[in-house]
Amino acid sequence: MHRYVVTITQEIDADTAEEAALLMYAELTRRPPPLTYSVTDEAMARKELSLERDKADEFARVDHTADPGNW
Repeated sequence: MHRYVVTITQEIDADTAEEAALLMYAELTRRPPPLTYSVTDEAMARKELSLERDKADEFARVDHTADPGNW
């Protein structure tokens, strides 16, 4: 299994870093998750990815912990 850092980038106007984080959290609870991500692997290689909503929603509905490869 590999380790990745997945980042959502969104500009938010706020007075403090904590307020910006709270505003981002509030935004995530009001609408569907974003589809564009930046992914960095263990070798620090960075890739920009855009997901298709239908495929992402289908993946999210499946219990991937049932896969013996995840044990």
